[in-house]
Amino acid sequence: MMGYIYILGTILFTVYGQLAMKWKISFYGSLPASLGEKVFFLFKLILDPIIFSSLVSAFIASLFWMAAMTKFNISYAYPFMSLSYVLVFVFSAFIFKEPITLYKVVGLLFVVVGILISSRSIS
Repeated sequence: MMGYIYILGTILFTVYGQLAMKWKISFYGSLPASLGEKVFFLFKLILDPIIFSSLVSAFIASLFWMAAMTKFNISYAYPFMSLSYVLVFVFSAFIFKEPITLYKVVGLLFVVVGILISSRSIS
């Protein structure tokens, strides 16, 4: 049971990190053209508390993933990570008003079917 909790923690921290980063970066605009401006821009982004929390979230997700790897074979556990794609898709549609297209929905259905098929394997 704990192995699945570790996978869930990995997914939730990954999804939070992606959504939080996208949300805050949208306030800063596009990446500048010159190298010096890019470095300054990215440094400024890292200092933003929400963006920093998304980086910390990625680190925490990695810790959960390491714990999950002690419980499962990677070939069994890794397909569950695809659930993060589904969650990011759903939340980005609601939070960022990103379009939901037939192609995206069909693609996500393939991901879910793949998860269901691979989860039937023995861990």
